[in-house]
Amino acid sequence: MKATALIAEDEQLLAADLQAALSRLWPELIICTTVGDGAAAVAQALAHQPDILFMDIRMPGMTGIDTVQALVEDWPDVGAPFPLVVFVTAYDQYALQAFERAAFDYLLKPVQTARLAQTCTRLKAALQLRPKPAQADPALGAVIDQLRSLVAASAAAAPTGGTIPLLRVIQVASGSSITMVAVDEVLYFEALDKYVRVVTATTEHLVRISLRELMPQLDAQCFWQIHRGTVVRCDAIASAVRHESGKLTLTMKNRADKLTVSRLHAHLFRGM
Repeated sequence: MKATALIAEDEQLLAADLQAALSRLWPELIICTTVGDGAAAVAQALAHQPDILFMDIRMPGMTGIDTVQALVEDWPDVGAPFPLVVFVTAYDQYALQAFERAAFDYLLKPVQTARLAQTCTRLKAALQLRPKPAQADPALGAVIDQLRSLVAASAAAAPTGGTIPLLRVIQVASGSSITMVAVDEVLYFEALDKYVRVVTATTEHLVRISLRELMPQLDAQCFWQIHRGTVVRCDAIASAVRHESGKLTLTMKNRADKLTVSRLHAHLFRGM
């Protein structure tokens, strides 16, 4: 059975070993490319739209889970179905429990040939049931639900390091002056590389912090993540509009900005 795959693994020897083992077990499988970090995996997966992703969990920058989340958000509505994801990881009890709950397949390092053979058999069976590229993929909703469970389980298993106090004021440095921005005046936060854009009804600021570092300091009841790069204050949302394509767009109060809600977070917006 012919199929395509992408390998995301930052250790070159392990990536080469996995590719060699796959060529023996599944000669018809075409490896589109091998990448060593999450950002490259997102770019190459969107470019090649492979049938399968072999995704290392721990990579420089984005983790394997972050990478799959980014792909779920950016995967085109029309085209190839979303790839089947196989996580490759060193033994981690919490990770394995999360994978099992989310129903993703996984391989433990070092990858054993017999276990990889089982994975290949399951992948072939699953690919037989997939829709044609021109059709909508009904399984994407299940992938999103699985990923949501996986992200939540991983977050619950991660050490918290103690209670982090909630931010009330953001201090924005500009030259020799500091502007104090009340958090309850912020409409939304947007990730911009190593910075976060802080948007209020009348002003915008850039602060040197990542969105990942900022989020634990925000009240989760007030601030909702609607995309991996966007967090909004829920009571500042004027309306949410679902378009014919299925995409959801938010309009904020006192701003003309239109913010896109990713597939992963669309469940936050359901009419009562």
